[in-house]
Amino acid sequence: MSQQVFPQLGGNNTYEFLNLPSSARVSALGGNLISAKDNDLNVALSNPSLLSDSMNGNVALSFVNYFADIKYGNFAVAKHFKHGGNFCAGITYLNYGKLTRSDEAGTVSGTFTASETCLNLAYAHPILDSNLTLGINMKTVNSKLDIYNSLGTALDFGVTYVIPKKNITVAAVVKNVGLVWKTYVDGHKENLPFEVQLGASYKPRKLPVRVSLAYENLEQWDLVYHNPTDKVQTDPVTGEVVEPNKYKEFGDKLMRHIVVGTEFIITKNLFLRVGYNYQRKVELTNPAKDEFSGCSFGFGFRVYKFHFSYGRAVYNLAGPTNTFSMSFNVNSFYKK
Repeated sequence: MSQQVFPQLGGNNTYEFLNLPSSARVSALGGNLISAKDNDLNVALSNPSLLSDSMNGNVALSFVNYFADIKYGNFAVAKHFKHGGNFCAGITYLNYGKLTRSDEAGTVSGTFTASETCLNLAYAHPILDSNLTLGINMKTVNSKLDIYNSLGTALDFGVTYVIPKKNITVAAVVKNVGLVWKTYVDGHKENLPFEVQLGASYKPRKLPVRVSLAYENLEQWDLVYHNPTDKVQTDPVTGEVVEPNKYKEFGDKLMRHIVVGTEFIITKNLFLRVGYNYQRKVELTNPAKDEFSGCSFGFGFRVYKFHFSYGRAVYNLAGPTNTFSMSFNVNSFYKK
């Protein structure tokens, strides 16, 4: 006998791996970055409208040592066409490792594997002027969990606007609009992890720092999981029900949407990064031992024609994640 349960809001959809941070820089800045328009192809995987002419020939790779034996990575390459706009093709692959097969009584009968793959094809083109760009990313997703397979298509829509005089970039992304064409089990409908995001980045002209802010899950205000088994708080003296503080409750719900990241530009070839994800903090922290849940940090540096980045994000007592990224421009090797 089986029963469907929903222990947290994030478990209501399939293909949740599509929301994992795309690179070391994104991971170090809190796990969400959609508004940094600075020739970083890894960031363009999160927002297709960040693709630009300057990315022509860029190649980006990322590898993540996730929890347990789970590992995933990205590969992408960009191409600019003079009269056609900017394109990007890539692949995301996630491997869950070797898992133990057992029945409902716990009897082990062997092992099995599980993996998920996403093929990306993105396009972006400036409109009206070079400061406003629209983008779209088509994703073909295949998921294989033991003998079960699923196939779907998702679209991301992005818009980015740059204000050069103020060094401000604002962006919006609508993620994972699409359908699951083949479900794991016939007749069982599965939803994609649809989400709407807003973002902004600001770099003061005379300060070597860039601050980025992302507002996640615009489509849903209340992200709090309300446990039906939680007891109502009462006053120990009067026994009356204690009403929650409305301002504190509002602030908690608001902060669950916000991810903040700060990038320190030490030199043109060295960057330090820190980030904070409040939702990750409140959902995954252990009250008995905090261990900096929700915090992240990392760095990036350039050597010759290569740009390397590292990001470390603290989730909970299970440990942090470590992300490694590298990018380079193929055309740079052929220039005289």
